[in-house]
Amino acid sequence: MILTASFLTYPMLWTLSLHLHSAVTGSYVSGTYSIVFVNCPNEQIARDIARAILEKKLAASVNILPKTSTLHFWKGEIEETTEILLLIKTKTSKIHMLSSYMRLIHPFEIPELFSVPMNQGDPHYLKWLKEEGMIED
Repeated sequence: MILTASFLTYPMLWTLSLHLHSAVTGSYVSGTYSIVFVNCPNEQIARDIARAILEKKLAASVNILPKTSTLHFWKGEIEETTEILLLIKTKTSKIHMLSSYMRLIHPFEIPELFSVPMNQGDPHYLKWLKEEGMIED
């Protein structure tokens, strides 16, 4: 009882206990993986970026979504462009490395890159991410 109360009152202990439970039971810890959104100016650049981050083991999978219209402010003016959206599935712990690498290879002065943690998902897919994707950190 006291041990359980300790885990509930100390968030770091609670997180560690979830990771330990996950390792022992094989269950998924919410937020271990994330989906990263990145816009690209055209399909060829999107494919080149997707392949580059897969080769660097910064992601397990990348979806390339078709052309979308984008309106945004750039240097005080409203711009209207078409872009290709990448949905990148990666370990949450790799987002910082992915972001740094993206700034090196992306043609935009400021690449749009943001992520959403995966809170739930099909257990078989999550297992595939772990096994086929980014095993090493």
